[in-house]
Amino acid sequence: MDLLTPTQETMLADERHLLAELRAALQHFGASREDLAKLEESIRQLDDFFLLVIVGEYNTGKSTIINALLGQKVLADGYVPTTRQINILRHGDSLSQQQLPDNTLLITAPVDVLREVSVVDTPGANAIFREHEQLTSDFVPRSDLVLFCISADRAFSESERAFLEPIRDWGKKVVVVLNKIDYLENEQELAQIIAFVRDSTQRTLGIQPQIFPVSAQKALRAKQGQPQLWQASQFEALENFITHNLDAHSRLQLKLGNPLGVGQHLVQRYLKATSDQQLVLTEDLTMLNNVERQQSVYSGDLQRDFELRLKAIDNVLLQMEQRGHQYFEELFQLRRVFDLFKKEEIQQGFERQVVADTPKQIESKVSDLIDWLIESDLRQWQGINDYLAEQRRKHRQNLIGDEPNATFNFQRGQLLDGLGRDVQRVVEEYNITQESAQMAESTQNAVATMAALQVGAVSLGALLAVIVGSSVAMDATFILSGSLLAAVGLFIIPARRRQADQELRERINTMRENLVSTLRRQFTREAERINNRLQVAVSPYARFVRSEQTRLQTAEKTLQELNQKLADLQSKITKL
Repeated sequence: MDLLTPTQETMLADERHLLAELRAALQHFGASREDLAKLEESIRQLDDFFLLVIVGEYNTGKSTIINALLGQKVLADGYVPTTRQINILRHGDSLSQQQLPDNTLLITAPVDVLREVSVVDTPGANAIFREHEQLTSDFVPRSDLVLFCISADRAFSESERAFLEPIRDWGKKVVVVLNKIDYLENEQELAQIIAFVRDSTQRTLGIQPQIFPVSAQKALRAKQGQPQLWQASQFEALENFITHNLDAHSRLQLKLGNPLGVGQHLVQRYLKATSDQQLVLTEDLTMLNNVERQQSVYSGDLQRDFELRLKAIDNVLLQMEQRGHQYFEELFQLRRVFDLFKKEEIQQGFERQVVADTPKQIESKVSDLIDWLIESDLRQWQGINDYLAEQRRKHRQNLIGDEPNATFNFQRGQLLDGLGRDVQRVVEEYNITQESAQMAESTQNAVATMAALQVGAVSLGALLAVIVGSSVAMDATFILSGSLLAAVGLFIIPARRRQADQELRERINTMRENLVSTLRRQFTREAERINNRLQVAVSPYARFVRSEQTRLQTAEKTLQELNQKLADLQSKITKL
């Protein structure tokens, strides 16, 4: 780079610092190696020769234009793709070639124009050899000025427009060379094509670049001994632009602006990536909220249905209590005073008429409650599994293919698939019979503990029968002891009947409270287990979404600030 003024030196230092800050931000964001390499290369280009890069489709005469500029046939040209690698032409004491890495050939030539400018010849876009186009696309970000070559016989094709768009996106200054004007019939036809190219590039680039109509073939022949062709070649305007108009000051502006253009392009690309990813995370948050809402609704519905089922059990005990009241009403009659001495008959009658099938009914109700709870649990897991399967399908269909999203998509996809597999595994391994049996055993143990009994092989109904039977036996014994008094004083029979009713009511209430309390504890424990199991499955994905949201918000803010700094510095360079 030419000697700089103190102001220019300061500006260069500011640019290096800003680009280093951008590089760190992109690395932190997880930018691709290719994008980081392009930025690194642009930074290194600050200390390199000014790069004038010639691009265009094959057979537009790029090599001929360079040969005409140099005044000698340094590069091969022809009607088939001749440039199969990047050719960098620099000044040297003699004509020489040196193969460099990355399919690059360094050519030196003793030509004055190469003292200040390195010319880069690239393979033709849209060539038979598709790798040529990749070579050209990869090299464009390194350029300081782009000469975009178009052939007058097929000016500005659709493929040329598509090729020009990424050049625009990299923020490059573009000059259009309309070659092979000797193919045209007259000046009017040339004017029409120039107007067409100007309008087309205006639509594509958003600006009107300089257009130089030339016949490179005539220009080269003019310099090689046919000077009468020079004026017709119209090459002088292009040559003057490169050798005179593109002075040290102009080259400095382009040299300093080039990395900033690359930086701005990358910032815009990753700002879009952050926006895309945040949109995806918004959908993920909606998904997680939906799962949470489903779980909340499910828990509420489960609680309501559970209370209804408890009432059904309570109703069985209430009916037993009513039968007990009727039994005592019938038993404690003056006409049956002698029956009160028949202890065994009273006990059997009580068990037959009052207890009846209450234990079996309660056991059936509890069994139904357990089955209902387990089946509800399974249906909830199946519903969540189906919902997650749909989200995974959408994820695979809507993958954002750009490289800036590759790592994000990979991590998100892995976690989403992992969550789906965890939920699906629960569904597939759900054994309703086993789950119900385990819960029934747990409930039976809890009831047995409540009754201070050993479970052994005793069923829940049998346990309840023991509780009721022992209670009634005590009541009956107590009633019989009172009935001796009834034989003497019949007036106390109504009092004993009320006492028997109260004793039975209290014991049934105690049993009801203990049973309901035990079932409610079991229900609460199972509901918490379901919820905790789901939380454990969802938590890795939820943590990823929250952390990524924070990371992306920080990245977006940082990139926006850097974008503004790049724009401010670009404005200063423009005013140099």
